[in-house]
Amino acid sequence: MKKAKPPFADPDVEARFASFPEPARAGLLKLRGLIFETAGATPGVGALQETLKWGQPAYLTPETKSGSTIRLGVPRQGGFALYTHCQTTILSDFRSLFADDFVYEGNRAVYFKDSKALPAGKLRLLIRSALTYHMK
Repeated sequence: MKKAKPPFADPDVEARFASFPEPARAGLLKLRGLIFETAGATPGVGALQETLKWGQPAYLTPETKSGSTIRLGVPRQGGFALYTHCQTTILSDFRSLFADDFVYEGNRAVYFKDSKALPAGKLRLLIRSALTYHMK
């Protein structure tokens, strides 16, 4: 498996990433790195907790409780996805800005096919919104 940045603190999460099929794993590792990078650059978020929820890697802000959970996974139809809590406005707000730029599943997920074409700038906005959701 490609070396993850930052290193995995939880061996169960690391094993879950190792179990993802390629090329989805490469995309999920890029999203993971973007989540940690965005959290580190966003005031008020604090340390992230990386754990498994429903068998998927999940990112929480337990120290500050500033955010809503972000999850990563592989949908049935293939590719890979970033999930937000469906009872928040995180994804609907993002979709209002970038309606035609991504493939969405309601207020729940953004789907991706190609890890090389991830628009990091736009995704940082989505991730920052999730990590600061309770600071509004």
